[in-house]
This record gives sequence, structure tokens and C-alpha cells, in this order.
Amino acid sequence: MSVTVIKPGMLSSFQDRGRGGFQHEGIPAAGAMDERAHRLANALAGNTGDPATLEMTLIGPTLRFDAPACFALSGADLGATLNGQDIPAHRPLVARAGDILASGARPATGVRGYLAVHGGFALAAVMGSESTYLRSGFGGFQGRALAKGDQVPLRAVLDSHGLDALQSALWDIRAYLPGTLGGQRRGAIRFLAGMHWDEFSAAARQAFTDAEFRVSPQSDRMGYRLQGPALSLSQPRQMLSEAASFGTVQVPAGGEAIILMADRQTTGGYPKLAQIATVDLPALAQSAPGQSLRFQAITLEDAQRLDGERERAFVQLHEALEPLRALLALATRKPQ
Repeated sequence: MSVTVIKPGMLSSFQDRGRGGFQHEGIPAAGAMDERAHRLANALAGNTGDPATLEMTLIGPTLRFDAPACFALSGADLGATLNGQDIPAHRPLVARAGDILASGARPATGVRGYLAVHGGFALAAVMGSESTYLRSGFGGFQGRALAKGDQVPLRAVLDSHGLDALQSALWDIRAYLPGTLGGQRRGAIRFLAGMHWDEFSAAARQAFTDAEFRVSPQSDRMGYRLQGPALSLSQPRQMLSEAASFGTVQVPAGGEAIILMADRQTTGGYPKLAQIATVDLPALAQSAPGQSLRFQAITLEDAQRLDGERERAFVQLHEALEPLRALLALATRKPQ
């Protein structure tokens, strides 16, 4: 009982919330670029815990369900269709055996979409995580992006009897999606002053908060390079390497800022200008090469408040989806 890859898409890999606790051993965290969308897809597919979702980039894959399953989509709108018919995001949906899930019916809005299936994909955890770390080739499905002909097993499938009734019942479930969990575009990405903020020149600090930057084509899951005004320290200095975090804005000697992303290295020795607020990392992850970005300072207290509001919204959504999980529990069986 599996999902078969007919076309792999541009870059499709399995990601969860990351491989925590191993950076001191040189193992990057990896994980979903847009954690909000990953968690939202899982919740709407009736999952608890943190099973990996399929992170799809710009051009999603074409997949065939070889067994009936419940699935949900979140994140970027990649123009998804089921058997050629448009399907909505942020809804639990039913696929029957033989159904084809594809994308590209319309231009992508955003960069990364997420596919969750009820019960999760049957992937082996590596160091406690199902995330794929592409650069070293481990985790996820055989440590790599999907390829044509792959057959990814499912942990659970739907009973083939009563699928029409189940689909109708799922459609009737109403769950309010709080605004804090929506994927709305932001006019500016919010940040906190980094560890070395005061060591940058006044002109560099002013430029970061006032100027427009563009996401460079030389950007990927490891880091986003920013094209814009050169940012420099007041005085050149050497510094020891320190642990790297998702959203840290580092500035090499050339003055071109790099925002560390999900596949960041474990340590970095460049000065840290800023730290992107956690609540805005999803908006950053959905920014495409060539897209303009502006940055806005935020206090630690406000960043913590916004993060807390998001977490409370997830708790409320989880509670509201209890009827969904109960319905799927009755309709699900484990593959033999």
C-alpha cells in the first residue's frame, strides 16, 4: 500500500520539524522550511505527533495513490488537482486507489507546498527524525528527493467501503482556521537585533531596516543570499564559530547578507547582524528567488507574544479537529 511517483516535481522531499539534539555532533537539523504549513497539513489530515509531510517546491510531483487515503495540502498554492479536477487546500480530502494527485494547473503562489496523509508515510526515523538531509543523503525516503517510479509506503489506509460517505462527512466538518495560522503575505519580515548588531556600522544598520533586498538566485534550503546594499562592520574582526540557528542573518566579509534556513550548517563564524522572528520564518520560506524583501525591527517581548499566539492557535485547532480524528480512526486500517 503506497503512493507511486509518476513525476517527481522540481524538489520534493519528506520533512518533519527537524532533527533536534545533534548539532553538537555536526548533524544539521534540516526539517520543513515552512513549519507552520507542515504542522497545518498534518493537523488537517487528522495526524497527531510529527509525521513527515512531503515538501514540494514550485512544481509539485504527480503521484498515484495505490490505496485509498485521507490527505491534506497546505502552504503554497501549487495548482493541485485530483484526477484533473481542482482541489482546495486546508481541507481533509479522500483519494481512492488509482487517483492521480498533480500540480501545475495554475501558476504557483508561493514556493513550498506540503502534503500530509492520515497516518503518515512509512519512513524510517534517523536520529529521531524522518526529515531528509539532502546534502548528506540520509533520512526521509532513501535520503534523497523523490524520483520517477518511487513507491512510498503508507502507514495506514482507508477502508475501501463507504468512501463516499466518509468524503461527505469530512466535507461537513467545519474548523475555523485562526488568522495567526494563515499564510498571508507580509510587507516586512520582522527581526531582532543579532549578537553583533552594535558592531555593524550605523550605515549598515540603517540600510538593513530601510533598504529593499532581493532573494538571490543562489539561495536554497541551506541559506538565502540577499542582494542589496553592502553591510559592513565598523571595524574588521575575527570571531570564533558559534552554533547556527534557523533565521540567523550572517554577513561575510563581502557584505552580502545570508539568512540561514532549514538545512543550515551546524556552526558559523560570520558576524550575526540579526535574527528573523520565528513567527515570520514561514513567510520567508515562501519567498522566491528575485522577490523583494524588507525588514522591520521587533522587540523580544513582541516576538515571544506572537510566537505564543501561534502556539495557542495550534492547540485550539487541534481541539477543534477531534471529530475529524475520531471519524478517521473508524475508517482507517493498517496495511497488511
